Amino acid sequence: MKNLIPLTILAIAASTATAGAQSLSGVELGLTGGYAGGLSGEAFVHAPNVIGPVGVKAGVAVTRSADAINDSSKDALGTTFADRKKNDGFTESGSQTVVSLDGTYSLGEVAPGVDTTLYAGGRYGMFRATETANSTSSNVYSSNSFGIGAGVMASYALSGNISLVGDLGVDHFFKNTINVDSTNAGNTTTYNYPTSDADYAYNDSRFVRPGTNFKARVGIKATF
Repeated sequence: MKNLIPLTILAIAASTATAGAQSLSGVELGLTGGYAGGLSGEAFVHAPNVIGPVGVKAGVAVTRSADAINDSSKDALGTTFADRKKNDGFTESGSQTVVSLDGTYSLGEVAPGVDTTLYAGGRYGMFRATETANSTSSNVYSSNSFGIGAGVMASYALSGNISLVGDLGVDHFFKNTINVDSTNAGNTTTYNYPTSDADYAYNDSRFVRPGTNFKARVGIKATF
């Protein structure tokens, strides 16, 4: 199920882009990079002017997070993760994958050579964090969440069909079940913590993932 939703969204996006290429001019393919809770990149397809100034945009963004486990969170022994890293050699890593589907509204040329587009729509985020104690002991946290987002894209034509594009926006994700794969001495046990679980708050405070996430990216796009 967790894979079906983003695949369905991408299928819709691909169909929209194909239809746009056949019946509309100006379909855009873009790639941007920057910050969204960490070093982040996004690939997107945008079919503008589907109905007047209204269009549709779909994207997939990936973010790598160096701060995947909350340093101030304490384990069952009352020791903070920051102390575990400092004294016991614990490590952390994390990733965020966000699939987006937006409606867009073109404001046209708001300054000489600069076109601006507003967007808003749904998000599906897949978040993951790993804390490792040693080669045989680790906890892997994961959670998939729906969300909403909005922002603005501005583009400046460089040459031919290539444009510089900037993207500023904000996404908000709703809390959902947290899954923990706990491995010790080669044996892995999976725990599931829905939001109603008594231990949800503990895992929620330990697992760093976006609630409200601000993003700023810049890149290029090609118009066909």
